[in-house]
Amino acid sequence: MSQAATTSPPPEASTPSSMAALAGLKVLELGQLIAGPFAAKTLADFGAEVIKVEAPGAGDPLRKWRMLKDGTSIWWQVQSRNKRSVALDLRHPDGQALVRQLALEADVLIENFRPGALEGWGLDPTDLLAANPRLIVLRISGYGQTGPYRNKPGFGVIAEAMGGLRHLTAEPGRVPVRVGVSLGDTLAALHGVIGILLALQHRHASGQGQIIDIALYEAVFNCMESLLPEYSAFGAVRQAAGSALPGIAPTNAYLCKDGGYALVAGNGDSIFRRLMQLIGREDLAQDPALADNAGRVSRVQELDAAIGAWTAQHSVADVLAQLDKASVPAGRIYTVADIAADPHYQARGMLDTLTLTDGSAVQVPGIVPKLSRTPGQHRQLAPSLGQDTDLILHEMGLSPAQIQDLRTRGVIQ
Repeated sequence: MSQAATTSPPPEASTPSSMAALAGLKVLELGQLIAGPFAAKTLADFGAEVIKVEAPGAGDPLRKWRMLKDGTSIWWQVQSRNKRSVALDLRHPDGQALVRQLALEADVLIENFRPGALEGWGLDPTDLLAANPRLIVLRISGYGQTGPYRNKPGFGVIAEAMGGLRHLTAEPGRVPVRVGVSLGDTLAALHGVIGILLALQHRHASGQGQIIDIALYEAVFNCMESLLPEYSAFGAVRQAAGSALPGIAPTNAYLCKDGGYALVAGNGDSIFRRLMQLIGREDLAQDPALADNAGRVSRVQELDAAIGAWTAQHSVADVLAQLDKASVPAGRIYTVADIAADPHYQARGMLDTLTLTDGSAVQVPGIVPKLSRTPGQHRQLAPSLGQDTDLILHEMGLSPAQIQDLRTRGVIQ
């Protein structure tokens, strides 16, 4: 069994596993890297039993991504917590047979391979559904299971560009920059979790499972707010605007006396008046042309200049203290060092401390969302490759001799 994690969760996170929101839900994870495993991790946080299938030898490539501790990515402790690992070869007929047997008992199967991969391994979801009509299959891919691009390889960064996001992430006239995390993958994973929960609700009423088709670019596009209707109605192609948000004013990042930036969102009508009064611009606060957002947008450069002139006279800390006193939404730009030291993160249980197998401590993000009756829990550390192979196959009814035979032939690890 996986070694239990030693954590310091918020007080409400002591709910027994049997009372977790998704207790009893059996999830089979066939994906790798980010989108599929993130979806499965989210379900596991709330009590689902997740069996992660990995290839013998190297396992999930994420094990070697970014910064390594004792040869394994420290990211692994986030992405694979609360899971069990079985190492088997999906390309071997006997490995495929084992997956089909696991799928018979599963509630949910998650995969994020290129379309057609499962079918090529004899694991067509329609066949799995025929054998287990209650099965819910989440399929995440770059472009979806249909359409002219379905066979193209797709990663999150490409999806962010195709979904319209990257065009906006730049200073005007400069090269669009990449968001510093795999946002496209994470958005797809969260849409996948929503799809699973919707399908579970339908299954509760009908007894029938179904297939969920998530495309990375569509998950990004779904978050692009008014981008398309503005183009459709007005022919407007929104352009990059740096730290501002076009069509909403004033909201921007303003340089302060000490060289830092304060983020100020003064775009509510009453908030705007309080902001202008604070910075000594009563004339702008009382100007009827600036009473609503449309008027402020037409004079956004004037407003940004006024706010910037005020912030330039004060440090970031002073600016934020004054804005907080005036009930104007504001903040500073956090580094991870700021996050780790922030008392609000600590109070909300968002800085979870684990004790690893070597006795060292490491902080990982806490669990979201916060449920009052059935909160999520960090029950166990991420597994080593194939850590649970023998136990899982034993639970499936295989004898020690059969397990050893599979291992000898390279089907499992």
